[in-house]
Amino acid sequence: MNFDRRRFVQAAAVGTISTAVGLPLVSAATASRSFKAVAFDAFPIFDPRPVFALAETLFPGKGVELTNAWRTRQFEYQWLRTLSGRYADFWQTTQDGLVFAAKLTQLELTPEKRDRLMHAYLELKAWPEVPSTLQSLKAAGLRLALLSNMTKVLLDTSIRNSGLDNIFESVLSADAAKAHKPDPRAYQMGVSALKLRREEILFAAFAGWDAAGAKAFGYPTFWVNRMNLPTEELGVVADGAGQNLTELLKYATPSA
Repeated sequence: MNFDRRRFVQAAAVGTISTAVGLPLVSAATASRSFKAVAFDAFPIFDPRPVFALAETLFPGKGVELTNAWRTRQFEYQWLRTLSGRYADFWQTTQDGLVFAAKLTQLELTPEKRDRLMHAYLELKAWPEVPSTLQSLKAAGLRLALLSNMTKVLLDTSIRNSGLDNIFESVLSADAAKAHKPDPRAYQMGVSALKLRREEILFAAFAGWDAAGAKAFGYPTFWVNRMNLPTEELGVVADGAGQNLTELLKYATPSA
């Protein structure tokens, strides 16, 4: 049987959510902007580019090819494991994705190179505008949370690396739900932790699929589209979009 990966991912990211949550797949309505909190995916906050720059350093001329294959498998493995009821955390799925990507691109991934690439995830730091923007959001009275597929160790380490201690009220890892986004159990963690209605929590996504998943779950959603990518064809669109957190700040606090 011919396996249509794109159709499968679309079903995983949107069809499963809409069935579980009972939400129609329609274009986003105008956001009310009556937000009480902002829940961030990790990557609008932490810059992953050094990981991929290291891939090019270790495999000159082949780093981009490796990175593209790695990123694809990294998240597909999370979705597939969640759908099949065989959960594995971000660290394991990321390493498994790296091993497969190296085989796919016919690169020799020694244990040393594998460990160096994986360790780079423990060295992530915030994008340049993040610290000041988060302070502005807090000053505007918004509660802040992280809601990510990354492990709690990776999230806490990235927070320390970035000097963002005491910024986030809640640091939520998919490990707690044993389900990766875009599974609704992962998004529900924000509602449960903040004790707010989902429409009161603005979700800030890095990936287009995450923006679609969060919107389908019922969060008002802002897509921090740092890579300037086209909108995913998943039947829902984010309420707002911009290339950085400065634009999110303007969206979340229009009267500030």
